[in-house]
Amino acid sequence: MKSILVLNAGSSSLKFALFPLEPVLAEHPAVSGQIEGIGASPKLSAKESSGARYQEDVDVFGDQSEQHREALTYLFRWLAAHAPELKISAAGHRVVHGGERYSTPVKLDPAVLSELETLVPLAPLHQPHNLRAVREIFTLLPEVPQVACFDTAFHRSNPEVAQIYGLPRALTAGGVKSYGFHGLSYDYITRTLPEVIGDKAGGAVVIAHLGNGASMAAVRGGKGVATTMGFSTINGLIMGTRSGSLDPGVLLYLIGQKSMDYKALTQLLYKDSGLLGVSGLSQDMRVLLASDAPEARQAVDLFCYRIARELGSLAAAAGGLDALVFTGGIGEHSAVIRERVCTLSAWLGIGIDPAANDADKLRIDSPESRVAVAVVPTNEEGMIARYTAEVLKL
Repeated sequence: MKSILVLNAGSSSLKFALFPLEPVLAEHPAVSGQIEGIGASPKLSAKESSGARYQEDVDVFGDQSEQHREALTYLFRWLAAHAPELKISAAGHRVVHGGERYSTPVKLDPAVLSELETLVPLAPLHQPHNLRAVREIFTLLPEVPQVACFDTAFHRSNPEVAQIYGLPRALTAGGVKSYGFHGLSYDYITRTLPEVIGDKAGGAVVIAHLGNGASMAAVRGGKGVATTMGFSTINGLIMGTRSGSLDPGVLLYLIGQKSMDYKALTQLLYKDSGLLGVSGLSQDMRVLLASDAPEARQAVDLFCYRIARELGSLAAAAGGLDALVFTGGIGEHSAVIRERVCTLSAWLGIGIDPAANDADKLRIDSPESRVAVAVVPTNEEGMIARYTAEVLKL
């Protein structure tokens, strides 16, 4: 049976999902999982749609780059052994950055790959690893066509005024602008939403993708109009370990008065800040909600405050608010966070049904709420598989 392999390659992990194609593309994978700890002690964890689960050590050697190649080879052998009926007919990749050119998925070839490599400076922590997996499959499975699906593409419909900063035009022309991310999630939610909230899906909608990485997007008529992440994935909301929006003067202070360089600032803003930095305890929202420490409570309060504040801003960008949608790990599973955000945003006409919220129902708005409030599980891997099939006409 033909299938589409979806890959999301990170610096030390390789997430995968295998979607059967026959008789039609499956909405959910037959098998999925990840190899994590690449460069240290790699381990594979996987699950099948039947419910079977696997965990095992991965024997790879060499430096990190060599381990990535060997991890892919290991994955192909593992899939052949555990899902022998599924033949990999195509591979779809999550590629974080498509720049200004790529507003839709594209079939990968050496020319496209070279162009995407020029975008590495715009996403140095993600793009190199995404593209490494593409190159390895060109070598390991040269007969398998590949498609890149971009996390920035959804936001290319944002008006120009929502994409530029107050910087000299030469910098803007050189690519320093707001791109936005989590676009594959927003794309999936936007396509799914009419089934959940009906006609309101075509109005002014704000989607909150809340997880270890978190962002929000305003949508009008099914098209993006604004988003909280910008030039990088550290803008906007505070996240698990990322700072979110900062006064640029803070960075000037840290450089000038604390002698912090590029490496130190990168560590601070991406790894040591956010919920972890504020709480001093954990980046895991579940741990913080269970803690009595005042620092943990403050981290949660700041997380909800920033969401509510951005919600008002995004409603302005969308020209109103007909619906609020929660997705992502926290958005889908934390009734407490949803309730706090909606209480802070009640002035927008938002009201929720406590019982529906506690039960993680698809619709959690109360009968008197002027705004539809929904909880919609995202499916970025399914979106990549769908795009791959469309591009390759499978």
